Formats: sequence, C-alpha cells, structure tokens
Amino acid sequence: MTSKAYYRPITQSGAARPKAALSLAGGLGWFTHVERLARGQAGEIIPLGDVPDAQLETLSQQRPPICGLGLDQPRLMGVLNTTPDSFSDGGRFDRADAALAQARTLISEGADILDIGGESTRPGADYVDPMREIDRTVPLIKALQDQNVQTPISIDTRKAPVAVAALEAGAGMVNDVSALSFDDKMAGVVGENNAPVCLMHASGDPKTMQDNPEYEDVVLDVYDYLNARVAYCVGQGIDRSRIVVDPGIGFGKTKDHNLTLIRNLSLFHGLGCAILLGVSRKRFIGTIGGEPVADLRAPGSIAVGLEGLRQGVQMLRVHDIRETRQAVSLWQAIQ
Repeated sequence: MTSKAYYRPITQSGAARPKAALSLAGGLGWFTHVERLARGQAGEIIPLGDVPDAQLETLSQQRPPICGLGLDQPRLMGVLNTTPDSFSDGGRFDRADAALAQARTLISEGADILDIGGESTRPGADYVDPMREIDRTVPLIKALQDQNVQTPISIDTRKAPVAVAALEAGAGMVNDVSALSFDDKMAGVVGENNAPVCLMHASGDPKTMQDNPEYEDVVLDVYDYLNARVAYCVGQGIDRSRIVVDPGIGFGKTKDHNLTLIRNLSLFHGLGCAILLGVSRKRFIGTIGGEPVADLRAPGSIAVGLEGLRQGVQMLRVHDIRETRQAVSLWQAIQ
C-alpha cells in the first residue's frame, strides 16, 4: 500500500526567479521544488513537474482577505489578554481602563488586528466560566466600537456563548485553540455569523497538554489534525476562504516538537488556508535564548516570526507590536 504523500514547498525569494517558479500562496516567496514526505520514509526533493496539479494550485493560489485584511503582505495580530493569569502579561490588562489603553497602544504601534482573550491557555491553566470570560472581554470590545476603532477584533475563545457575545459586540473573527472541538456549538456560531475562524492544533487541554506530549511524526500528525478540522468546518458550511490554521507552537509540544514544526511550516500551505503563527515570548524561546523573563523575549520571538514569514506565513500573533513591525518592515525591504 502506497503511503499518503505530503508536499512541502522549498521557499525562495528575490529577483532571480525562474520563469517556471510558482508563487507561494500568492505572497512574496516562490518555489521551484518541493519536499515529498510520507510516513516512515525519508523526504525527497522533487521538481514541480512531479507534483500533482491540484496540489500545486493549492500551494500557489492567493489566500483571500481575512477581516478585510489583504494577505499579500504580512499581518500582525496584537495579543491582548484580559486575564489575571496569562503566562506573559497576566494581571496587567484585567482592568477595563488598562485594557482599553493597551488596545489603543497596540493599534498605534501597528497592529493589523487585535486578539482579545479572557481565558488563559498557558500550560496548567484552569477552566474559566463563560460568563466570567464574557465579563472580561465584551466590555472592551464594546468600548472599542463606541470609540469607532476600525481595527478588526478577534475573540480568543473556545466557548460558543463567549463567541456569540463577542461577535454581537463587534468582534469579527473567532480564534479557537481547540479548532472548534471543545464546544460542539461553535461551528454553528461561526457559520451563522459568517465569521473568519482560526483553527489551532493543541494536544490535550491547557491543564494537561504539557504532560509528556508524544507524536508519531509531529509535522504530519499536526497537518492531518488540521486537515481534518478544516474538512469538518467546510462540512459545517464554513467556507475554506474564511479559515486560518495555526500549528499551535507550544501547545502540547516539547522544544524539539516546536523546532521541527517551525522548520516545516511551509507544508501547511497544502491545507489551502492562511497560516497564523504564534510564538511570541513562549517558553522554548526563553530556553534556547537564555531568557527566563517572558517580557524580554522579543528578539527571539521576532527571529522565529521572520522565519515564519520567509516560509509564507501570512499572520504573526505577537505581544511586542512596535518591535515586530520594525523588523517586518526591514524584512520586506530586503526581499
């Protein structure tokens, strides 16, 4: 029996682009070869002529806008946790005035979209009641709408009641770390509101996800999971053009799992969706970079984020907008 084949574009950039090269997801990068992968087999570099036409079309076609944001250039999603216990900024923005001030700061520094969350998903985090989550997030969304803020808002939640309240208040996107698997009503909420949705891979619940995570092949396992969740959403009436995928760096993964996924990010273009990468201030960056303080991990976060952009990732979810915007501007200038 022939093993299923997966195709990872070997991303390149620059003016010396061969005529036969294809754009990677309609972005700045291009490719002339791919790595063909299969379970239990070594990867093999092959030319485009050996790749099925349908797969080439999926890998190369332009991704549609999300929340009105064109994806022909990198987009920055600003993290705003209105929680007392998030791993990096817990307790800083759980007051209404502090949260609103931070939202405006992130926007002024160059955030293309805000991701507002009321439940920490750090390793070991406790479950938060939906009403408490609503109390933490919806007043902020309403305040931003009352001030006529035009920056799109994403609600970071895995619970349907929270998503409903946030969308009614003015949020335009749902970012679900469970890929709509935690609450079986979530797909209906997303579909009925015609909202974009981000599906993230996580191995287990935040409370236990870092308890010895194991994979047969972390890259292909995460790919297959996201492929199945995308298919589920499409089956529920959510158009693929409104789906963003996130490999879930740090969610039920060891340091080596994270690094392997980052090296192979371009594979996920095969899902035919925009890709979001969230690595900002995460533990593995501190471990490798020798920085125990999460707030001081912007340099390492930017380094990994730029590697994601090199591989065609369309959106970076970050805490440090000003620093990342500067880095991305320079990265774009030298492409």
